[in-house]
Amino acid sequence: MLTSTKNPLVKQLRSLGESAKDRREQGLFLVEGTHALTEAIATAYPLSIVCCTEKWIAVNTDLYEQIASIDEIEKLEIVSEEVIEAIATTKNPDGAIAAAFMPAREVAMIQSLGLALEKIQDPGNVGAIVRSAVAVGIDGILVSSDSVDLTNPKIIRATAGQWFRCAMQTSTDIADDIRKLQADGIKVIATLANAPKTYWDYDFTQPTLILLGNEGNGLSQELIELADEAVSIPQSDQVESLNVAICAALLLYEAKRQRSLG
Repeated sequence: MLTSTKNPLVKQLRSLGESAKDRREQGLFLVEGTHALTEAIATAYPLSIVCCTEKWIAVNTDLYEQIASIDEIEKLEIVSEEVIEAIATTKNPDGAIAAAFMPAREVAMIQSLGLALEKIQDPGNVGAIVRSAVAVGIDGILVSSDSVDLTNPKIIRATAGQWFRCAMQTSTDIADDIRKLQADGIKVIATLANAPKTYWDYDFTQPTLILLGNEGNGLSQELIELADEAVSIPQSDQVESLNVAICAALLLYEAKRQRSLG
């Protein structure tokens, strides 16, 4: 059993939770907690290292045996609760933490419904958007490179494990990627507070990419001008704006509603 919090493995794993730079350099990111670990295994997502406590194993015997049977996992360590706490980015971790390989996948080809996120900074917002996206069943999400890092531990926690079920790609030139989708026949809609057309009036039965912008500043002028249409979300005059994750859920579920009528 690994009990020393000064062990090099502990330092390595802790750095994954603290630094996007370290995650990129190591090609790994943290997966914290039983639920996220279960979803990673259920989707056959490649794991490199798994650490768990004896207490956790006693409660999750079947899951532990499943993990132990995966040949691709390079290191399976039984550790003390102090070690888990030293690695975790949360208080009161539940006894299991893994390091997964950085995603090498391409975003799913957006043919029906997708999202493009520009300069979204709050990991909780991105996580909530991913949960809604998976629930609705969209094709994928493009995320601008100046948004929060997609392997941020807070994002993965906020998705409640759905991170592993969502096709996502960080885009180094999101405007260019949007133009390519338009060339393939995808309609692009911008979300603007002052747009005269509401999202209820937009025809979501057509192939659509929804653009969502920064929490404070909204979409850039470049993406606004790139959009085929702009829609607003009706709200009280006393409310200045809606949370971007709420906006995403409203638009995605309107798309699901319209498509269910067909």
